[in-house]
Amino acid sequence: MKTVPSPLPPLVAAALALGQAGLAQNQLLEVLKDENARGAEFWIYNDLAAARAEARRTDKPLFVTFRCVPCAACKGFDAEVAKNNQRIIKLAQEQFVAVRQVEMKGVNLSQFQFDYDLNWAAMFLNADGTVYARYGTQSAEGADAYNSIESLEKTMRRVLALHENYPANQTALAGKLGKPKPYKTALEMPGMKHRTQLAGGTARNNCVHCHNIHDAEHEQLRAAGRRTHDALWRYPLPDNLGLRIDPGDGRVIRSVQANSPAAKAGLRPGDALTHADDQALTSIADLQWVLHNLPNTPATVTLKATRDERSITKQLALDAGWKKTDISWRGSLWSIKPVLATWCAPMKENRVKSLRLANGVKPLEVRWINTDRPEGRNAKRAGLRKGDIIIGMEGEPLRMTSQHFNMHVKLNYRVGDKLPLTLLRDGKRIRFDWPLTDSD
Repeated sequence: MKTVPSPLPPLVAAALALGQAGLAQNQLLEVLKDENARGAEFWIYNDLAAARAEARRTDKPLFVTFRCVPCAACKGFDAEVAKNNQRIIKLAQEQFVAVRQVEMKGVNLSQFQFDYDLNWAAMFLNADGTVYARYGTQSAEGADAYNSIESLEKTMRRVLALHENYPANQTALAGKLGKPKPYKTALEMPGMKHRTQLAGGTARNNCVHCHNIHDAEHEQLRAAGRRTHDALWRYPLPDNLGLRIDPGDGRVIRSVQANSPAAKAGLRPGDALTHADDQALTSIADLQWVLHNLPNTPATVTLKATRDERSITKQLALDAGWKKTDISWRGSLWSIKPVLATWCAPMKENRVKSLRLANGVKPLEVRWINTDRPEGRNAKRAGLRKGDIIIGMEGEPLRMTSQHFNMHVKLNYRVGDKLPLTLLRDGKRIRFDWPLTDSD
């Protein structure tokens, strides 16, 4: 059934118009304390309409970066791209219309579809809306594990080649633009919470962050009773095919996992991927986009590559469930119910040793219980205390990081369940059944 977007309430629409009109670009930079944007005036700041007009005037491709300014992750990489690395700056200034987008409030979500859980992402487009490329990849290995100035520069040069050959190469670009959304912007999403507040002037504590888009998607699916785990396996890595891509290049295969779909298809280290299901590839993120749009059922993906200066084509057969991956790093995971409304933090090694636990146990200390939320209040009423140390779950020693603990609960429990834990309190082990609730 097609979802019909609900119109913005009049007060929300009026507040949005007022907030956007009253906040000049330089004011927004000051409000967000966007230090990486200072001294880099060649970037068009948070104004996609002006950038698109400039791209039409100059016949240059758009280079749009999406950056969550308050996030510490990717801060160094962002600084290099925004104002420090001279190779990137020269390319961005001379060959592109460069845009620094620092909020998602008015962004057209049909045009700009990418992995919204990233702390830094980029899209490259023609002025007519044709998508050339995506850049930006993250995983449980870290926010910068796959990003590099070297591969970004290569992606930019590959985009320039695509732009030079446009529109003759439209066939290889056709699938890069996502299917239209039933809403235009974040504030029109049925699952977006606090819309009236968010429609006001942007501030660090009142900003539509990229991950809020995924949050709203989760809420919409939950409200419709259609949320499944398959919806969580977004933008799978090439690793899910058995491929490890060189992060310094973005297309060259560094290694192939034995007995993987890639290995069975005959791909080898050193092969340079050029197309996936006929879409031109410029980066790891381009391959992720193709994989993202495949089902989690048995599927196939056709990869083209160059090997020893000749072109090869390989078809990979994927088993059911091939998309499942480690999503513990995703910011949007935290909004999925059940919500624990606590901060359970890892302990320093010397404290862990003093507890004299079995080898491999990774205790988590309850540092904070959010009693402003019903989930936290109910956990406290049931007996959870600040300072409790979680040493076991489901009758087994706890051997997870804090992120994996959170992910395990969300993937395996529902609101109304109880989470069986073993706690250490004042040197004594106690059983605690954590009530997973969403209301008082």
